[in-house]
Amino acid sequence: MKEIRVLSENERTWAMFCHLSAFACFIFPFGGILGPLICWLSRRDESTWVNENGKAALNFQLSLLLYTILIIPLCFILVGIPLLVTLWLLKIICITIASIKASRGEEFRYPLSIPFFQ
Repeated sequence: MKEIRVLSENERTWAMFCHLSAFACFIFPFGGILGPLICWLSRRDESTWVNENGKAALNFQLSLLLYTILIIPLCFILVGIPLLVTLWLLKIICITIASIKASRGEEFRYPLSIPFFQ
């Protein structure tokens, strides 16, 4: 049985922003980490929902950064190129799904996410 949470519009909006702010990586370097970090740090004490979603978004972005660093050397033997493309597609799809679910008040678990922050 799913746990039903009563969330304010503000909580759902900030949780959604924690995920969507990761798209800042397309605007400036490390924006994918700085965006969720800033959203999470600014609102984590006001809501457990925002705190949980902020940590999830940040953990996923840090995990993807680690995976990207590990895959880059493989690009020299051409194996890494399709892996990087797949990783970035996964990033776009997961951020979109997580944002929608957070705005609805539903939980989402990112795949391949390492729990750096718990």
